[in-house]
Amino acid sequence: MAERRARPASKSARGSVWRRALTPPAPPAGRPPAPRPGPAEPERPDRAASVVQAVLYEDGVRVAAPASLAETYRALREAPSGMAWIGLARPTEGELLSLATEFDLHPLAVEDAMEAHQRPKLERYGDTLFVVLRAARYLDAPEEVDFGELHVFVGPDFVITVRHGAAPDLSAVRRRMEETPELLRLGPEAVLYAILDAVVDDYVPVVAGVQNDIDEIETEVFRGDPEVSRRIYELSREVVEFQRATRPLVGMLHGLMAGFTKYETDDELQSHLRDVADHVAHTSERVDGFRQALTDILTVNATLVTQQQNAEMRALAEAGFEQNEEIKKISSWAAILFAPTLVGTVYGMNFTHMPELSWSFGYPFAIGLMGVVCASLYVIFKRRDWL
Repeated sequence: MAERRARPASKSARGSVWRRALTPPAPPAGRPPAPRPGPAEPERPDRAASVVQAVLYEDGVRVAAPASLAETYRALREAPSGMAWIGLARPTEGELLSLATEFDLHPLAVEDAMEAHQRPKLERYGDTLFVVLRAARYLDAPEEVDFGELHVFVGPDFVITVRHGAAPDLSAVRRRMEETPELLRLGPEAVLYAILDAVVDDYVPVVAGVQNDIDEIETEVFRGDPEVSRRIYELSREVVEFQRATRPLVGMLHGLMAGFTKYETDDELQSHLRDVADHVAHTSERVDGFRQALTDILTVNATLVTQQQNAEMRALAEAGFEQNEEIKKISSWAAILFAPTLVGTVYGMNFTHMPELSWSFGYPFAIGLMGVVCASLYVIFKRRDWL
């Protein structure tokens, strides 16, 4: 394997180009703006499906776009001051092993890139940086967050990006870098910082989308939507995943900033990385706030549901109480009417030997007995508030 080469350009030769590269120059007065350069070269039909693009740069300018990894290796060996940027999407094990052999990648980093599902982290193996990033994008139609994973190998003269998932789209990063040769001239380190910046910038619409979802959920909670609990739970899971993607970036960027002096990082790149770190810190704080807000909303929703259930139980209890009162009244009148029915039934048997049948006061006695029993029952039930 050919020996890897160190970047030849010094900080004084490179100058302050990052900020100027980020903002395109305004056209002269009276002249229409110049057309923007076309997009990066599309994938060739004969290229392996996992190799999105492999390009060789010299002095910040594209000089070759090899059709295979083998051609890329050969072209890089023949260009002492060149830099290769190889982009892959869900590569095969054979492709990663080929890259590991050519660029002397650490086996642990290669294993992580193969398996994916890694947490965001930054590790240095000799003169190679291995960075894992969790990208995110907000899908408007289903109103959910889609997460992707990006692994970046950064060496003295190469950048290898291994993408797992639809996000992030690095074509815009490559296009912007190619439009500003003075930015590409800063080498692989500049490419890494541009990728970090793109991933962090993609968090902005995600934050806006999640904030909008939380606002909608708050409205649904106070409206009493029965499906809101499920939506709170699903959004909480997305926020937790988002938190896992953003929180480690804070420590990673501080780790990069700690190595500014040791690795003689360009001044403009230092400023840019500090700006990215500020954006990450702000995003992380917002995501932490989302999680707390969802926890509070879930508590409020549980309280409102409990109140609604209590109101329903109270209404049922009141209905049961009214029903009991009606039953008491019906039972009381049934008992009152049962007394004369019982007396009348006894004297209506027409037995031959009944002393009262020949008694002249038998009829008044029976009527009086019925009246006394009914009146007594009425008084008893009235005192007990059954009537």
